Amino acid sequence: MFRHVKKKKVKGIIFRSMFESEVCKKLMDDKVFFEYETLTIPFTVPASYHTYVPDVVLGNGIIIEIKGHLTLANRDKHLYIQKQLPRLDIRFVLQNSKSKLYKGSKTTYAQWLDKHNFLWASKTIPQEWIDEESKEEPDRLFLKRKSKPHKYRSLDKYRKGKS
Repeated sequence: MFRHVKKKKVKGIIFRSMFESEVCKKLMDDKVFFEYETLTIPFTVPASYHTYVPDVVLGNGIIIEIKGHLTLANRDKHLYIQKQLPRLDIRFVLQNSKSKLYKGSKTTYAQWLDKHNFLWASKTIPQEWIDEESKEEPDRLFLKRKSKPHKYRSLDKYRKGKS
């Protein structure tokens, strides 16, 4: 029942997918500050509490989700988060923006993201996103401590370039 996830290690970081490792390796090569899967975002699916761990948080506060597949569960989760935490700036990097939502669908990943007002890019994080000014820090978010991954620190302690 469990799906095997192929992991990739690049410069000491273990990524959950080859695509994530490729996108983040470019950030590393370009010496762009980012943290990988350190932010924890609480959200509620009606009648239950959940958290979401974004793939990348840029130093300017932009949250990047790197997607090879944009499943129904992913789409629902992001709509809940968007409705509950509208100040978050979550953007997507798609492996293939022309992929269909499901077999037989006429809607592509890109069309779905456009419809729901999510910014997205293909294959890599655009330099414009990296160069954007810092965003206002949202509340109720917590970062995993690298030295103590079972403990969290408040996002207000997060500063560009510091862990």
